[in-house]
Amino acid sequence: MNQPPAKPSLSPEHLAATHTSELIGKRLRAGHKPDYLPDFIYGAIDGTVTTFAVVSGVAGAELSSTIVIILGLANLIGDGFSMAASNYMGTRVEGQLRDRARIREGLEIDAYPDGEREEIRQIYAQKGFTGNDLDQAVDVITSDRQRWIDTMVAEEMGISLTYRSPWIAGLSTMIAFLIVGLIPLLPFVAVWLTSLELSAPYVVSSVMTGCAFFLVGAIKSRFVEQWWVWSGLETLVLGGSAAVSAYIVGWALRGIAV
Repeated sequence: MNQPPAKPSLSPEHLAATHTSELIGKRLRAGHKPDYLPDFIYGAIDGTVTTFAVVSGVAGAELSSTIVIILGLANLIGDGFSMAASNYMGTRVEGQLRDRARIREGLEIDAYPDGEREEIRQIYAQKGFTGNDLDQAVDVITSDRQRWIDTMVAEEMGISLTYRSPWIAGLSTMIAFLIVGLIPLLPFVAVWLTSLELSAPYVVSSVMTGCAFFLVGAIKSRFVEQWWVWSGLETLVLGGSAAVSAYIVGWALRGIAV
């Protein structure tokens, strides 16, 4: 599904108002802010997919609602913590790689500054700088050791300089996983806790989960400039495919369930 992203509707008046010298300077001084939306979206989608896959597999095997709740909650807690821990470690490793790259570039600058200076020259020559402009750019960058190191880390090694908190990344994933991933279980939990009677809790769960998939995709579209309907349908199809697969497996193996 390669729907082209919608173009942002920014009027010349809006652009002029937000691109004054003062506002531009303020944004640049603030630097790049870390983005944790991918962590939240990842957790929300995976939480819903895995929990509903468990629900679908148990429903396909024609087992009781109690088993749906037990397996669903076990998956929700266990897999949610596992994903949060994995995201925490992955984000932490990114920071450690960046720190290691900084140390390495600093040592190389101290040991062989002429070679590192030539690397800066060639990097900016590839960007189109020539003659005096190229010489001046090299002089400015290499006149400050920290700026020199940052430039080498970002341009030569392709490592982002934006710091992302491993704790926030992990918590964003787990919170989204638990909140959105609980949706497929709600009809079964409601029947278990109350006197509510649902003739087909799996059908209700399927509808609620489908709405959750679509809503997560629609919310994502506001941040990635994609048409919200298309983004919602894309997430719905991907999540629904996992659920259908789990249901088929459960249905095929229903005869071995005790």
